Amino acid sequence: MPAPAAHPRIEPTVLQALRSPRMLTREVLAGVVVALALIPEAIAFSIIAGVDPRVGLFAAFVMAVSIAFLGGRPAMISAATGAVALVIAPVMRDHGLDYLLATVILAGILQLAFGLLGVAKLMRFLPRSVMVGFVNALAILVFTAQLPQLIDVPWAVYPLTAAGLAIIWLFPKLTRAVPAPLVAIVVLTVVVVVFGIHVPTVGDQGALPDALPIPFLPDVPFTLETLQIIAPYALAMALVGLIESLLTAKLVDDITDTHSSKTREALGQGGANILAGLFGGMGGCAMIGQTMINVKVSGARTRISTFVAGAFLLVLVLALGDVVAVIPMAALVAVMIVVSIVSFDWHSVRPGTLRRMPLGETIVMLSTVAMTVWTHNLAIGVGAGVVVAMVLFARRVAHFTTVTREVVETDAGQLARYRVDGELFFASSNDLTTQFAYSQDPQRVQIDLTRSHVWDASSVAALDAITTKYRRYDIEVELVGMNASARAFHERLTGGLGAD
Repeated sequence: MPAPAAHPRIEPTVLQALRSPRMLTREVLAGVVVALALIPEAIAFSIIAGVDPRVGLFAAFVMAVSIAFLGGRPAMISAATGAVALVIAPVMRDHGLDYLLATVILAGILQLAFGLLGVAKLMRFLPRSVMVGFVNALAILVFTAQLPQLIDVPWAVYPLTAAGLAIIWLFPKLTRAVPAPLVAIVVLTVVVVVFGIHVPTVGDQGALPDALPIPFLPDVPFTLETLQIIAPYALAMALVGLIESLLTAKLVDDITDTHSSKTREALGQGGANILAGLFGGMGGCAMIGQTMINVKVSGARTRISTFVAGAFLLVLVLALGDVVAVIPMAALVAVMIVVSIVSFDWHSVRPGTLRRMPLGETIVMLSTVAMTVWTHNLAIGVGAGVVVAMVLFARRVAHFTTVTREVVETDAGQLARYRVDGELFFASSNDLTTQFAYSQDPQRVQIDLTRSHVWDASSVAALDAITTKYRRYDIEVELVGMNASARAFHERLTGGLGAD
């Protein structure tokens, strides 16, 4: 008897959590922990994007709260992220905040369109090597974005940053009840305040929120010129946000052994980004690190934890805004350096891994990283990686097509029988015409396609070219063995592709 098919677990619902004091407590505490961890990262990502800290904090609040209702993956955390900050930073630098907010809104609209068109389902076609390159490139860009905070600064920044790194790495060995980044920020802030050390602080970077965000439309002209400015960045943000969000959703699916709607997640990310832009936030996407804290460390499973994380974040910032303003930038730099180190897939560059991995896979990963770091655009890097993967795959598959020849005696005389093995498409069919002995074959030729399949017009054109060459030698050619779909496809195109 075959083993029964494995079925995914059924996730607890919000109503079940509300009826269970134990489950509700777990969800609320998980959200509180995530909110505490979100503050330093939201501020740090704001600095990367070149905006005031409140823009990142508003984004974290709006994204988390809205995705709790709109998203397709319960317990997943969405907020301001490094990936999005890196993509939209040039808009802020060159055109200002209003254009950045317009970019975020347009990116949300594009994500809605992608969701309605079912683009989320196509994400499964992204090769693993491109995914690894995406993650590694993101880690490198996050690290390099910290360098301006370490150049031409007071000398005290360096020991403070080193101390922050030590706390973040060593504190989890004592306890994981409190996020280590939060401990590092508190300790370094106390040291700076108590000893009166003069170093750059969060307050020096711009204004912090002192009231609830109010929706407004960005003050940009509704012209074609504006669209030309923001559209490339909006498209890049939409793609990068979807890639990271759907990767995170799949990771949570695997951890919880449950399924989630990727299409709804794409729609939810679009709606959340539109709302974030309207409320003055820099937008974002799913956060792998904070989601792991919520799901894997704290054990959250419902949308309650996501909602609590966003709501409690805003309460903390509004109530403790003056305290947040004195946080030294060295503490946030330490947090982001650790984020970049942890995010990088070190296993992918180990000598043992590189020796075992096919060379093509390594080339795809390195191409993705190199193009991303060169352009500072994650979407371009992913696109380049996909193109390289397609080219290498086509080359590899093209060599799998073989042609064998035998000459047999029949009642009607000699017959040259060719058997084609492998898939026929644009890459493999280009060399197909060179594998026949046109001038040496007898008056009858049979091409057996039983173990092959005709996939595209290039293959039909190649077969037409073969029969045309044989006609020049007055040789009769017969194509046999095509399956029904290949035969119908061939009959529809043959003779109309210019082979004659």
